[in-house]
Amino acid sequence: MLQPVKVVGRILLLVTIVSFGINFDHPIASAQTQLAQNYRELLDRSEKEKKGLTFYVKGQTISGVVVKIGSDAVEVRNQTFSRIVIRLESIDALPIN
Repeated sequence: MLQPVKVVGRILLLVTIVSFGINFDHPIASAQTQLAQNYRELLDRSEKEKKGLTFYVKGQTISGVVVKIGSDAVEVRNQTFSRIVIRLESIDALPIN
């Protein structure tokens, strides 16, 4: 059984969180936004300058040049394939040559 002091303390903590709108996910959301922005910069650079990128996707490596950037996917081409579509959410890493 909880002691009254612990119950009051938990209620005060809950009221504080709700009152001040504390968001514990903010640092994670901020990091994800920064990562998406960094990916976008590299994708744009590859598309404009025809620079090669290496996509690391779920343990696989795909090299190529960006042809088109969509809202949720990117189209890439390389010497082997004229069209490769990669979902942006599946990219693990993205170095540029």
